[in-house]
Amino acid sequence: MGKLVYRCIECNEKATELHRDYSNGILKITICDSCQKPVDKYIEYDPVIILIDAILCKTQAFRHILFNTSLDIHWKLCVFCLLCEAYLRWSSLHGSEQSSDPADIIRYTKEWDFYSMFGLAALELSAFCCSVLWFLWVVGCLQGGTIELSLLLRALLLSCYGKVLLIPAVIWEHDYSPLCLGFIKLFVLTSNSQAIRVILNSSRRLSLMAVCVGLLSETCMAQAVTRLPWSIQDMLTFD
Repeated sequence: MGKLVYRCIECNEKATELHRDYSNGILKITICDSCQKPVDKYIEYDPVIILIDAILCKTQAFRHILFNTSLDIHWKLCVFCLLCEAYLRWSSLHGSEQSSDPADIIRYTKEWDFYSMFGLAALELSAFCCSVLWFLWVVGCLQGGTIELSLLLRALLLSCYGKVLLIPAVIWEHDYSPLCLGFIKLFVLTSNSQAIRVILNSSRRLSLMAVCVGLLSETCMAQAVTRLPWSIQDMLTFD
């Protein structure tokens, strides 16, 4: 573990270890040489506390997750979030259809509409991530620095975890559902911005600009798909 490079969650300085293991199972948290605070206090915290702080977009919690853990579920989380978004769009198409037969759930998963919505969501997410990475890469080149694109992509995908809230918003549908969906979208974008700040140790203005560029690209992709002379949904639907 000593060969790995960690980060102090308080000052973002590099550290070679998070704790020291003494004899008889005694552990002592490493103190940062720069700020004289524990390098990562979250190694003693319950995962629920860490999750709550991440939901609150605390910089320390993001640094702990992105730098000091070996969390490698960003691709699985990405697919799950895309499924949640595809379900949201698919349910808006079939919201008027009522059925009390539980077997219909199996039939729904086989509908091509759902897979087309998944494809559209994947295209929009790809446009968002590629635009953000391109923008930050250009800014980094202009400033004479280097950017770890793979680490930044991992941070963007992990910070999209808020999309899992789309499922409860659809299941417990009520008059305020559009407002809830808007807040979920805002929360995801805020998490994306915080993840960029943590990875690059940059200003809030730069991270917000990057998110805005990504959001613009995502919106343009959505509009372009709907205005094509042929419709992906029509091609994949045989009803």
